Amino acid sequence: MIGKLSGVVDSLDEEGLILDVNGVGYLVAASARTLRSLPPVGDPVALLIETQVREDAIRLYGFLTMIERDWFRLLQSVQGVGAKVALGILGVLTADALSAAIANQDKAMMARAPGVGPKLAARLVLELKDKAPALGGVDFGGAGADSAPKLPEAAEDAMLALVGLGYARPQAAAAVARCSAHLGSEAQTATLIRAALKDLAQ
Repeated sequence: MIGKLSGVVDSLDEEGLILDVNGVGYLVAASARTLRSLPPVGDPVALLIETQVREDAIRLYGFLTMIERDWFRLLQSVQGVGAKVALGILGVLTADALSAAIANQDKAMMARAPGVGPKLAARLVLELKDKAPALGGVDFGGAGADSAPKLPEAAEDAMLALVGLGYARPQAAAAVARCSAHLGSEAQTATLIRAALKDLAQ
């Protein structure tokens, strides 16, 4: 099984790329987000590879980060989600957005992905509710986050306190983020914890 490939980007299309590894061209499918992040044709790149063996084909799926690869695997644990739909979801939603959508049971956000209708979106947020925290929670502005700046230290401390109380990291992160936005950046850790506990109890 192939787990990683390092080579040169030979060509790109909407669904993947050909990666030239010492003169051998590997056809690798990838999400739209990964394809947008690749270096130009002719430049070197290393990709984590998920190999799927079927009766009629061996398919390679490429990822720039381990978290995206892990989400690719996890998404396919849900009935109705194959590799193509999983890549479609990852092309639209970052790992942080996925964690937030699942923590908030946000079916509308999940349904933004191509191939994901209302029923499948509902199944995704429900079935992944207990599995997603294993991949880590919402990134407060770390690598791979698309938008939100890093939250104040008090907000991060509040989130860690909630995790210590037994809440899943994505749920705690989402609750603290909501309360921090409402209370303002000067809110203290204790205030955020109390507000987040009320939010989670609703």
